[in-house]
Amino acid sequence: MSKQRWRLENLDAVELLESFEDECIDLIITDVAYESLEKHRKLGTTTRLKHSKSSSNDWFQIFPNSRFPKLFEELYRVLKNNTHCYFYCDQETMFVAKPIAEAAGFKFWKPIVWDKMYNGMGYHYRARYEFILFFEKGKRKLRSLSIPNVLEVPRVRGGYPTEKPIALNAILIEQSSEPGELVLDPFMGSGSVGAASLGLSRLFFGNDLSRNAVDTAKKLLLETAKEVACCGVPEMSAG
Repeated sequence: MSKQRWRLENLDAVELLESFEDECIDLIITDVAYESLEKHRKLGTTTRLKHSKSSSNDWFQIFPNSRFPKLFEELYRVLKNNTHCYFYCDQETMFVAKPIAEAAGFKFWKPIVWDKMYNGMGYHYRARYEFILFFEKGKRKLRSLSIPNVLEVPRVRGGYPTEKPIALNAILIEQSSEPGELVLDPFMGSGSVGAASLGLSRLFFGNDLSRNAVDTAKKLLLETAKEVACCGVPEMSAG
C-alpha cells in the first residue's frame, strides 16, 4: 500500500475487527445501520430508504441487534487501554446497545445529544436529535470539560444517506484523541469521520460493507488530503 494517512476496506465490520491485533486503535467513532431503521421505514417516518429517488446511492444493509454482542466484544478488544468509543444511535437502539457494551467491558458515561437544528420526519413530534453513546475503556480525560452534552451542529442536507457533519465528528475527535493517533470507523458511510480525522492530523482506518460508501469516502478523503498540510504527520503502515 502506498504511504498515506488513511486506509479503507470493503468488508463486514466484525470480520474486519477480527483481523486486527489487540489494543491497536486509539479512538472509535461509528454509526451502525441499526435494526430499528426497518420499523421507521415501514411507518414512513424516515427517508432512509433502501434506494432514494433523489440519490444514486443504494442505502446500507441493516446490522442486526443480534450481532451487537460480538461487535462490542471486538470494539473493546481492538481499542487501546484508556480510550473512548462513540456510538451513534436512535432512542430505541440506545437501550439495546448500552447493556451489551457494558457486558463487553465498556464504562458508559452518558448519551450525548446531537441537535440537528432542523426538524426531520416523524408523526409524534418531529425528529430533531440523535444520540451518541459515550463509552470508555480504562480511564481517559477529555481534552475540554467545557463542551456540553448537547452538540448543536446542522445536519447535512442532500448528502450521502445518514451522512454526519464533519464538524460534529471533529468535536469528538478533538475531545478524545491526540494528533498522530489512529481513529477507526468500521461503518464509515460517507467518510466524514475520516475527513475530520485528517483535518485534525489524525490517522484514519475506515470500512464499510457498501461499495458505494467506500467509493464516496475515498473521494472525500482524497479531496480532504489535498487541503491538509501533511508535514510531520505519521503515515499508515502497510500492516
